Amino acid sequence: MRTFGLIGKNIDYSFSRKYFADKFQTEKIEAEYLNFDIPEIEEFPKVLQQNNISGLNVTIPYKEKILPYLDRLDPDAEKIGAVNTIRFEKNGSLTGYNTDFWGFQKSLENHLENFQISALILGTGGASKAVTFALDKMAVNWTYVSRNPQEKQYSYSELTSEIINSNKLIINTTPLGTFPKTTLFPSIPAEYLSKQHLVFDLIYNPAETRLMKLASRQGAKCVNGLEMLQLQAEKAWAIWNE
Repeated sequence: MRTFGLIGKNIDYSFSRKYFADKFQTEKIEAEYLNFDIPEIEEFPKVLQQNNISGLNVTIPYKEKILPYLDRLDPDAEKIGAVNTIRFEKNGSLTGYNTDFWGFQKSLENHLENFQISALILGTGGASKAVTFALDKMAVNWTYVSRNPQEKQYSYSELTSEIINSNKLIINTTPLGTFPKTTLFPSIPAEYLSKQHLVFDLIYNPAETRLMKLASRQGAKCVNGLEMLQLQAEKAWAIWNE
């Protein structure tokens, strides 16, 4: 039986473990998927020493911290600067990939009717890197919105009706609104949203975040991060089995 797993911290909630457990059972695959919950990235080598692993996923807070432990990076992962999938090569070396951007791009393509629009990306953390990489590949213009904006970024307090109306795609890459703190949301002026907007919230738990509820009231189309996760998981499976 092959072993796959997830490297992360405080990952009892893990989407990946249940997803792959269900996949293995449904498709009658002789494999198991385990959570490797480690307090510090320095514990990563011990995970490898103690387990015979065929492939790994990586989640927060280690998508960037894992890089020094890998032998090489896929070109896309190198450009993004973050890894969420590790392939174990036949020679024992480790190759890092990023399937987050692929999952996001494919999910967005399923819901975005007009690609000739501009986007506001809420948050500048690790998750935003995969999002901006995908948007660049799709030739979609974007601008960051941050609590501590740098040059050519907006602060939340700067968001006017004109800015919201000129950016029909709103993407939340922050964790605000994730269970159990479901009352939180990025402080954008949702009253300026309309039926012409698509709000893509990378959060999947809950299925409808506070931001999505506020946007829906204004007629905006809303998408959560579940489909993105499913797509990136299948891409990871394909990489492990190439």
